[in-house]
Amino acid sequence: MSEFQNGDAHKRRDRLYIMAEILEIALEGVLKTQVMYKANLSFAQLNEYLHLMLDLKLLELSESSQRNVYKTTPKGIRYLESYKKIRELLKKEEESSNPRNGSSVYLVKRGSQVICKGPF
Repeated sequence: MSEFQNGDAHKRRDRLYIMAEILEIALEGVLKTQVMYKANLSFAQLNEYLHLMLDLKLLELSESSQRNVYKTTPKGIRYLESYKKIRELLKKEEESSNPRNGSSVYLVKRGSQVICKGPF
């Protein structure tokens, strides 16, 4: 089981976390329905994330046995590694200081642009 699947079920997942979860699920190549169930996303949410991640070249789409397979790209692997490092860094900071509430960083897609928002 991945570190993304055994987190606290009562916490709300942010966009960057969900993207990292999808990338980890798709490391070996998966079908759309597998991503939907493993990441616990609705069909509408899944389509939004897959479209964004394909646009950002974090995922690639290929056909295998007449089925669409989603696979994490090298850029997606770099995202996943960086995301894990940031989580680890923030975890260490939280141990030594009192974290602020609502300090999530997230991506917003506006037209063809993806904007990173958060309390910098």
